[in-house]
Formats: sequence, structure tokens, C-alpha cells
Amino acid sequence: MILTVLQAGTAPPPEAYDPSLYEPTPWNPLWSLLFGGGGWLYTAFMIWMAISCLRNDPERHLWLWIIIFLPGVGPLIYFVARWLPSMRIAPPKALRRFLHAHELKRLQIAAHQIGNAHQFVEWGEALRDSGQANAAHSAFEKALAKDGQNLQALWGAAVVEYERGEFAVAREKLQRILQTDPAYKFGDVSLLYCKTLNALGETDAARAQLENHTRRWRHPEGLYLLATLYAEQGNTAGARQQLEALIQDLDGAPRKIVRRQLFWKGRARKLLRKLPAA
Repeated sequence: MILTVLQAGTAPPPEAYDPSLYEPTPWNPLWSLLFGGGGWLYTAFMIWMAISCLRNDPERHLWLWIIIFLPGVGPLIYFVARWLPSMRIAPPKALRRFLHAHELKRLQIAAHQIGNAHQFVEWGEALRDSGQANAAHSAFEKALAKDGQNLQALWGAAVVEYERGEFAVAREKLQRILQTDPAYKFGDVSLLYCKTLNALGETDAARAQLENHTRRWRHPEGLYLLATLYAEQGNTAGARQQLEALIQDLDGAPRKIVRRQLFWKGRARKLLRKLPAA
């Protein structure tokens, strides 16, 4: 057929022009939303990542280049590689309640049928994990009514009270835990007690407790809080020492821990820059 056309001195008819073949088509609806008519969402996302990086990331100079000069993927890379690992993000409360509904019901039945402090503690912890703080507190209080020395119930109730701003009540429970087991929860109780004292305005007591705490546990948050108390009290050298220790600890820590504590390192460097020169 082709030979016949060539011999006749004619060319095959051109194909009809289809404009849609030459129009850019997004690979999925999300891409279209971000970079098509809804490009403002991408701009807002990029600004959010850039501000977060600038304020908190100890490697901000490198990552800002990635965010700004890799259009499209730069902010997403930062979000996945730096922002997410440093945040403890939980699903929305409504979703958590839905996902845990069956387990919550089972634990509620066990608590009322068996009635021991242990069952109420398990129910309270599940309620707190699903975002139902008030119901969780009620369950922990019922556990304490069964066993007033139950450390798990004291801890659960104290956490909820601290989050609700009931610092004086939380302090009393935290003190009871520390009197029984100073190392309970591997220093988490001690750190929350320090934060509670600070929230109550008892800065001298908070500083003394933090000094004892940081000798045993190297929580970045504890080191940072102690540094801020030193700075507020004019102890620049002490503040600088704690901040430098925080940075050194994270520099020598396993990568997994560093990712979780990334922004404490950024905050420490930021506060170091604000301190008066030695």
C-alpha cells in the first residue's frame, strides 16, 4: 500500500489535529489542586514549611534552599524528612474514638464487671489515647478509689490535670509517685513535676528539681527548661552550659532519637544566640 502511494507521488493524509494531545494534564487531582487552579495551597504549604524551618531547624540554611529552589517537591521533602519525624501527630479525636470504639467498650465492660483498679486504669489509658480526657480522668479517679497508691492511676490522672491547667492538683499526685518510685516512667514523672512547678510560678523549686533531674535523665526538654530558668535569673553561664550540653547530646545520639528531638536542638541554638556575650 505504502509503495503504491509513493509511486503515485502522493503523501499519506495528515492525521487530524487533536489539541488535547498537547495540553498539559495533571497526573492526579491532588497535583492539579496544588499546582493548577488551586496553586495558592502549594504557596501556603511552602511558606508554612519555610517558616517552620527558619524558626526551628538547626540545618535551616540547607533546607531553606531545598524548600525554595526545588519547586513542587522541596516543601514535601522537608515535610516528610524533617517536620513529621519531629512531631508526635495523633489522628483527630473523632477518628480515634471510631477506631477504638470496640476496644473501649470491651474495657468499659471489664472495668465494671471485674471492678479492680487495674481494669479502670486500662480503660482510662484507652480513653486518654482516644482523646477523651475528661472520661479518662474519671476512670483514673475510680481506680484510685479502689487503690489510692496505684502509680499508673496517679500518673494518668496527673497528666490529664496538667493538660487541663490544674497544676496544683497534678503536683500532689506527682509528688506521691516520686515518693514511692523516683524513677517511675524513666524520668517522665520527674520532668512533668518540674514543668508543673514552673507553671505554678515556683521557679526556685523548679530549678532545683531540674538540676537533680538533669543529672540522671538527659531529656532535651529538661535541659532547655533549666537553661531558660537560668537565663531568666541572670545565670548566663549556666544557661549556656545547659544549651551546649543539649546540642552535644543530640549530636552524639542515634539518628532515630535526633529526628524526634530535632527542634529542641533548633530552639537551643536560637536561645544561645539571644544570650548576652560571656
